[in-house]
Amino acid sequence: MSRPERMQGGAAVQSALPRKKGFLDELKRNKILFVMLIPTFVYFLLNSYMPMVGIYFAFTRYNFRDGLFGSPFVGLENFKFLYKSGKLFSLTANTIGYNVAFILIANILQVAMAIILSRLSSKLFKRITQSIIFLPYFVSYVILNVIVYNIFNYEVGFLNGLLTRFGMEPYNAYGEPGIWRYLMVIFYVWKNLGYGMVVYLATITGISNDLYEAAEIDGANVIQQIRYITIPLLFPTFVILLMFALGRIMRGQFDLFYQVIGNNGVLYEVTDILDTFVFRTLKQDFDVGMSTSAGLFQSIVGFFIITTVNALIKRKDEAYALF
Repeated sequence: MSRPERMQGGAAVQSALPRKKGFLDELKRNKILFVMLIPTFVYFLLNSYMPMVGIYFAFTRYNFRDGLFGSPFVGLENFKFLYKSGKLFSLTANTIGYNVAFILIANILQVAMAIILSRLSSKLFKRITQSIIFLPYFVSYVILNVIVYNIFNYEVGFLNGLLTRFGMEPYNAYGEPGIWRYLMVIFYVWKNLGYGMVVYLATITGISNDLYEAAEIDGANVIQQIRYITIPLLFPTFVILLMFALGRIMRGQFDLFYQVIGNNGVLYEVTDILDTFVFRTLKQDFDVGMSTSAGLFQSIVGFFIITTVNALIKRKDEAYALF
């Protein structure tokens, strides 16, 4: 075959191949869908991307007279207040430690409760139980503080009233920091158990009954059905919720800690997190630059954690990774 013939043959093959469609082709085909996405783009632009300009607060000594870009630029000076306070390590450890406990314990119990409820045969009992477990989610942290105070108050609390009735010495819970590491986890799990359980219960409801019937025919008992069918099919949901939670691992449960602990300095050693420390500092000095620098520090550490965990998950199974 001569060279002109080969060139003509190659051109014919290239013309026969489908042309790779670009963004403009996609826009023409789905222009209605793109128009429907405009409100979403505007929402995230106004509420997520434009506020990122405020990061510049962290590098200025802000004052209202000069505004954001007119205030003196101080570089990394605002980041030193956390380091100089001598609490950076303890605050970071408390924030991450509590969130890890919240994520792991809450998710494990939520999965367990969802599996148990899915196995109940009585629909009426299942609905009543689900409603009772879900009810604490609607209790505000202010009400939770009232409940905790009325239980653990030294003078008139329910706990000490019960102890003295049985001839025992009253217990000063608000003067014993160690116990609050466990109490804060219990309070969080009690309040959020029902909400997460509903998410997992919805996933279990979507599992085909044919799988359980086939397993039952093969002789699998209830435990084996849960182990080899329910849990593996719940795992993708667990990973997604875990990744979402890890994205906020440096953002402590401010409402929980601030309402329950309040201004009790005795408990700060074991219950103080970055959010409450920054709030108290901002309330005293109203230094916007310092509070923004702390928030930026939390975001950077949280971004590093979630990208690392996502990379590890992606290496094991790419289907479970977020990006």
